[in-house]
Amino acid sequence: MSMAGATKLADVLTGSPYVGYSYAYPHKTAYRRLAEPLPLQRVWQAEPSDSLFLYVHIPFCEYRCGFCNLFTLSQPADSLTTRYLAALEREADAYQETLAEPQFSRLAIGGGTPTFLTIAELDRLFQIIERFTPERRIAVPLSCEGSPATLTAEKLALLRERGTTRFSLGIQSFEERDLQTLGRPQKRAEVEQALALLAAHRFPVTNLDLIYGSSSQTLASWLATIERAVAFAPEEIYLYPLYVRPLTGLARLEEWDDWRLLLYRAGRDKLLEAGYQQTSMRMFTRAADETAGPTYCCQSDGMVGLGCGARSYTHSLHYSREYAVKSANVAGILADYIGKSMGDFGAVEFGATLDEHEQRRRVLILSLLQAEGLRCADYAKRFGSEALADFPELYELLSHKLAEVDGDCLRLTPAGLERSDAIGPWLYSATIAQQMEEYAWR
Repeated sequence: MSMAGATKLADVLTGSPYVGYSYAYPHKTAYRRLAEPLPLQRVWQAEPSDSLFLYVHIPFCEYRCGFCNLFTLSQPADSLTTRYLAALEREADAYQETLAEPQFSRLAIGGGTPTFLTIAELDRLFQIIERFTPERRIAVPLSCEGSPATLTAEKLALLRERGTTRFSLGIQSFEERDLQTLGRPQKRAEVEQALALLAAHRFPVTNLDLIYGSSSQTLASWLATIERAVAFAPEEIYLYPLYVRPLTGLARLEEWDDWRLLLYRAGRDKLLEAGYQQTSMRMFTRAADETAGPTYCCQSDGMVGLGCGARSYTHSLHYSREYAVKSANVAGILADYIGKSMGDFGAVEFGATLDEHEQRRRVLILSLLQAEGLRCADYAKRFGSEALADFPELYELLSHKLAEVDGDCLRLTPAGLERSDAIGPWLYSATIAQQMEEYAWR
């Protein structure tokens, strides 16, 4: 059974190593309105519910950064956040009526910027989560995102009290000039104050997000940012290449692929020298996860998404609400979400179906882009076939020394890992790639 794409890897390698971040498959730009709404009950009735991921989306920020294409609205009115949380509660109630005794192995609150919410709003958010998931009082890892300007000691104390085990802080850079180029009005003093607050509250896992590739960035300024991040000693550091995406605030940069690659390698080497381990092109960790908790596998277990910009995953259907970047379009989608009754949340209208071929492709892509790689025996046990037989194009990765077979594992080499953002899209099916190409940004 061949599922090979039409493009040869040799042709891909002559182009940019930065095609797209394959953090999910299919990408949300491949989602479409379904032929007819599917009742939530039917979507989940045959799905295992003993190891689920709960993701809660807060689509608000203090400002929209120049590089950001997330579904978020900056500086919303107070009444909007209040009404949003009320709608989130109605959606949670709809899932409570649908899922039979769900067990969650991972919880995450993302955005947007969850810490944009006030103390009272954060408290209400946790009341919704805890009613929906009584086992929250048991040790289930919970991650939350935030930005320096929105952090206070009171908010972090609430997060710790309510069981947050991982806090991810979007810093991007310690250099103010680079932040200005990124369209991020953030001061170094804000960042340092936020780090001091985080250190005082001692989350089991702290992550710092950094971005490389802006037009003002120098190798020296990038390495200075890396060194300051390492000095804080977070358990995780993510290195994100800058992308200039449609409808965002940055002007398109030219002739910068070699520059991003140089910065990536310099940052990677600096983190490896500091004792961090690389777990993907972007993620570096310095210690084993102290909050491992119950087992969850993103390639095979389901995800329940609460909130206007959240995705949900079953084996054969990935779904969400419509996606937008422009503020007016985001506001319109939010207004529709906020206006829904509990009964309106009982059907799925927008998403992507995954047949068996796409399910295999998803497992391949999400596994291969991790440093650990694809465990071939696990793939064969799940699908009853061999990955290299299903995807003969993988031999091209081997012949270009971008991947290797190590015992039972097919994994990318360092040269392959640094080209993850080209290899991932290369492995997309023709159908998904076409749908993404045809997506009308709004």
